[in-house]
Amino acid sequence: MPHQNKILKYALAALAATIANIGTQWLVIDAFGAGAWMIYISVLIGTGVGLAAKFAMDKFLIFKDPAGGRKAVAQLSLYIATGVFTTIVFWGIELGFHFAYSSDIMRYAGGVIGLAVGYTLKYVIDTRYVFRHRQF
Repeated sequence: MPHQNKILKYALAALAATIANIGTQWLVIDAFGAGAWMIYISVLIGTGVGLAAKFAMDKFLIFKDPAGGRKAVAQLSLYIATGVFTTIVFWGIELGFHFAYSSDIMRYAGGVIGLAVGYTLKYVIDTRYVFRHRQF
């Protein structure tokens, strides 16, 4: 049961990070328009906001990891490095929807799907490599 509780908490944190990411994208587009480069800039800024939110929730709420100082910096570096693959998956799906449907709502739908796939993969990676309560 404790493992199922962790998965549920992780899913809720992923939902919150998804809202932060997609919400940030929407705010950027709303503020600056949807010009050709603004789509990419909004995705990049949304990814950064989502990454910061998700790391904080994973570290402190989900995995309850006590590492601090240099260990936390090393852990964040590993978290980012292992997230490169999942970010490529997320961006690929979101931008694939953007090009396939030429619609903001479908791009956001692709983003939600891409984040769901990415966060599912990230849970497995983080459990195995990032939040193992090991020495860095």
